[in-house]
Amino acid sequence: MDFNVKRLAADAGTFLSRAVQFTEEKLGQAEKTELDAHLENLLVRAENTKAWTEKIMKQTEVLLQPNPNVRLEEFLYEKLEKKVPTRMNNHELLGQTLIDSGNDFGPGAAYGNALIKCGETQKQIGGAEREFIQSSALNFLTPFRNFLEGDFKTILKERKLLQVKRLDLDAAKTRLKKARMPDARAAAEQELRMTQSEFDRQAEITRLLLEGVSSTHAHHLRCLNDFVEAQTTYYAQCYQYMVDLQKQLGSFPSSFCNNNQSSMPGGAGVSVPTIPVSASLPSVSAGRPSAAASGGFNELRSSNGIRKARVLYDYDAASSSELSLLADEVITVSSVPGMDSDWLMGERGNQKGKVPITYLELLN
Repeated sequence: MDFNVKRLAADAGTFLSRAVQFTEEKLGQAEKTELDAHLENLLVRAENTKAWTEKIMKQTEVLLQPNPNVRLEEFLYEKLEKKVPTRMNNHELLGQTLIDSGNDFGPGAAYGNALIKCGETQKQIGGAEREFIQSSALNFLTPFRNFLEGDFKTILKERKLLQVKRLDLDAAKTRLKKARMPDARAAAEQELRMTQSEFDRQAEITRLLLEGVSSTHAHHLRCLNDFVEAQTTYYAQCYQYMVDLQKQLGSFPSSFCNNNQSSMPGGAGVSVPTIPVSASLPSVSAGRPSAAASGGFNELRSSNGIRKARVLYDYDAASSSELSLLADEVITVSSVPGMDSDWLMGERGNQKGKVPITYLELLN
């Protein structure tokens, strides 16, 4: 019992000594041992790492789930260690709506069939989005969160302990200055040596932990690469889904794609080429030929001559009267009287068919 009382009294005395030292430092009445510059820089870097990690996590979470209410709900489920209920994302909801409407209009009708195809593609994109979110949460957000809740908390704990050891050291220095009697001075010197040793040891521990932030940066860099790879895969999947959908819709009769067809003379259907979707698309102005290229096509039409042309993009024929094209191949083109100005007649060996001029570059 006496031992516990003495220990409590010693702890109270130590706490009081630290409080007095801290107060006097704030009031400018006591000197403060400064940390070396290297350790101070490491502390600043750790704080910056923590602050930017929190901001990156927050904005990534907003990107992956823009709805703040859903984010809050997922956070609560995570804290309660319960599984988040599966819900359809916006692409999947739109896809299901399109499919339902297409079935109502009838899959046998062109419009109903097109709605169903669009809906299926939207659901595919929704699935790709779900995989992207799961991959990003696991390989990007989780390591960032582990740093904040693990390594950085350990750094904070050791940093606070270093602050305590510094206060003890400076309090011991103050007592040594005030000691007058030889016995008191000897005791103060011994206490100073002990507190200096403890402070140095704690400073070394803290330094080693802070230098480990470099390893954290290297790990987060790998996580960033994983995030970019997941994003690349997601966007590539979405792009491919939309290209496939565009091809499917391009196979529909042009009468269902051109609302202005009925106003054309004789009601004749005219196939209108779509602007290609390409990973290496030129500028917006490339949707139509340049002034020089237009002049070449006009000259070709007026002379009814034959020219060589290079294919700029892949093109899938929408009907038997058209010719499918492959990027970078060279074909022969000519003008046919009465043909729409957006088209030429193309030839490749014994294959022949209409080709859109927006996919061609005339060669000299």
